[in-house]
Amino acid sequence: MDISILTLFPEMVWGALNHSILKRAQDKGLLTLDVLNVRDFAEDKHRRVDDAPYGGGAGMLMKPEPLHAAITSVMRAESSLLMLAAAGHKFDQSRAKTLASEKHLVLICGHYEGIDQRIRQLFNPFCLSVGDYVLSNGTLAACIVIDTVVRLIPGVLGNETSARSESFENNRLEYPQYTKPQEFKGLEVPPVLLSGNHAEIEKWKIEQSKKVTEEFRKDQIQ
Repeated sequence: MDISILTLFPEMVWGALNHSILKRAQDKGLLTLDVLNVRDFAEDKHRRVDDAPYGGGAGMLMKPEPLHAAITSVMRAESSLLMLAAAGHKFDQSRAKTLASEKHLVLICGHYEGIDQRIRQLFNPFCLSVGDYVLSNGTLAACIVIDTVVRLIPGVLGNETSARSESFENNRLEYPQYTKPQEFKGLEVPPVLLSGNHAEIEKWKIEQSKKVTEEFRKDQIQ
C-alpha cells in the first residue's frame, strides 16, 4: 500500500509511524509512506498556509491554494482521498478493513480552525473523524488511521491470527490476557489457561470477551 500524508508537521508523522510494526511493514515493502509538507506548496515568499476566516470568528483557516497544489501533486487514478475532520464519518474497525484494500491513500491533515470549504467542494474527499473530541491538528488523527489500517494488510503482522482475535472483531472487546510469571503479587493466572484443554480455553476467552464488552462497550453488543 502507498500512503501520502499532506501535513504541516511531517516530523510528527515520522515520529509516530517509523517504529515497530509500521517500520517493519516499510522494510518488507508492504507500505510506502510519502509525507508532504503543505507549506512547501505555498507560493508567497512567507510560505503562508493560513488566513483569517471570512465572516469573522476565532482562529485561522488553512488556505485552499497550497492544499490544492499538494493534493494535485500526489493524486492518481487509484487514489482514495481522505480528510481528517470532526465533521466526518466515524472511523472504526469496519472502516479500517475497507481502507486496507486500497492501493493508495491520500490523507489531508487539517490544522488551526479547519480547512477552507472549497477543498471539500473541489475534491470531495471522504471525511473521517477518529472520535468525538477535538485534536490540535489532523496529523495525530491521520497517524491513528494509518496504524489501524496498515496492520490489517496481509503480511504486516507476524501472526495473521492476531488481528482476528483483537477488540472490535465480532462486535466484542478482547478478553483478558496473561503471561509469565504464573503468580504475581498474589494474583494467579486463571487455571483454565494452564489446562491445555483448547476447547475450554476458547470457551473461557469467549465468555470473558462478552463480559468485558458488557462492562465497557454495551453499544457493541448485537
